[in-house]
Amino acid sequence: MSFTITEENYIKAIFHLSEAGDENISTSDISKAVNATAASVTDMLKKLKQKKIVTYEKYYGVRLTTQGEKIAKSVIRKHRLWEVFLVEKLNYSWDRIHDIAEQLEHIQSDELIEKLEKFLGYPKFDPHGDPIPDAKGNMKSQKQTLLNKLPKGYKGTVVGVKDSSSELLQYLNELDIYLGTAIEINDIIEFDGSFMVTINRKKKASLSKLVTQNIFVS
Repeated sequence: MSFTITEENYIKAIFHLSEAGDENISTSDISKAVNATAASVTDMLKKLKQKKIVTYEKYYGVRLTTQGEKIAKSVIRKHRLWEVFLVEKLNYSWDRIHDIAEQLEHIQSDELIEKLEKFLGYPKFDPHGDPIPDAKGNMKSQKQTLLNKLPKGYKGTVVGVKDSSSELLQYLNELDIYLGTAIEINDIIEFDGSFMVTINRKKKASLSKLVTQNIFVS
């Protein structure tokens, strides 16, 4: 069964919403995620239900079926492998790859993706620290905690970002914060929740509460 780019985008969006902890996704949440009207979302959900990709009952929310999860992970797998390729082989910075990978994730050739994965050395995580599903949909997890949940004096390593928007990543670039960056919490300002940190054991910086809510460390 084939799916349009729009259908794949909906399936992926529902999967990401479910990852956030919602068992039954509301149509309004999907509408925000895909930037579509409520009527368009309802029409699409009816189509996906007919294809047995989602279970959907009005007022009870949306869930992906087993087949729906499989498709979502396939799209995400392609997206994240292409991100690795763009960074490691074409020297793109991590703040410029998301939109390009959004286009490449809809390529249908399984053979190409298998060759791409082998060429890249079977990576487990993308340049933003997100796990890459393997061909069977399995994803390797890693221990990580949001920076804002940690106490003064903590020393760790940046392993991912919750928000992979270019705006945040460009800001982190300016601070020399990337995956693998060592970070130490020197102080937490009670007034606004900002963190005073040391980056790579030498550079001092102040991180806002919003920024610390979007950096994963281990």
